[in-house]
Amino acid sequence: MSETNISKVGICGSGIMGSGLAEVAAKAGYTVVVRSRSAASAQAMITSIEKGLEKQVSREKITAEDKAAILGRLSATDKISDLADCDLVIESVVEDLAVKKALFIELDKAVKPSAILATNTSTLPVIEMAMATGRPDKVCGIHFFNPATAMPLVEVVRPITASDDTMAAANAFTAKCGKSGVQVKDRAGFIVNALLFPYLNNAIRIWETGTASMEDIDTAMKGGCNFPMGPFALLDLVGLDTSLSILEALYAEFADANYAAVPTLRRLVAAGKLGRKSGEGFYTY
Repeated sequence: MSETNISKVGICGSGIMGSGLAEVAAKAGYTVVVRSRSAASAQAMITSIEKGLEKQVSREKITAEDKAAILGRLSATDKISDLADCDLVIESVVEDLAVKKALFIELDKAVKPSAILATNTSTLPVIEMAMATGRPDKVCGIHFFNPATAMPLVEVVRPITASDDTMAAANAFTAKCGKSGVQVKDRAGFIVNALLFPYLNNAIRIWETGTASMEDIDTAMKGGCNFPMGPFALLDLVGLDTSLSILEALYAEFADANYAAVPTLRRLVAAGKLGRKSGEGFYTY
């Protein structure tokens, strides 16, 4: 697959991340097919994108013609077979290695042999997904950040099996999407999460010891480090269950105490207090 040959992109996953990826790729001029487990959820994602684009038209960020063109490049399906002629497929499903490997096995059978299969994982080992396929040289990580439409960074992750052509194509796709790509080896957490989650974990640890309140820790990190939000607000935004799974993946790879999730995080997840998405985490929403 040369970097000039990607014209049709498949997205697996119709959640917030999948929706963002689909919009970014369609805006960049790619034909985009979104696959979800149900036709209803796939179509709901297209409807959600359409509403978002309408807001952009009303704010004069794009024209009505732009909106029509972007939507014209988007379609939704519940069939993996509809991704068969895609040149690049990016999965953005639940952050669970077993689920992702099972999906890669399906994609490998359904999508044309020349296509690149990519994962949007933030932490999991890309090599595990690559080796679940018969094309490990055509598998890589293309990790967008949430919200994909606004965040400028993409981590382009190279497992040891990926070919130079695959990585060139992934980098070209990232650039055409208007993102800043950074090149990363396939190590748990890559760059951002490997640095971010020890900080978030230690913020909870400091609070557990009674050093300061959550509110004061958040205020301190915003005012002292010029961060847009403090660690507890950020944990709630990311999702406490997602944060726990990332820490567990980091600890499994490195066995570093900084990655050992603190008890409070585990208790909140066990109680179903997952942050903003559940209405309560460290804070109540």
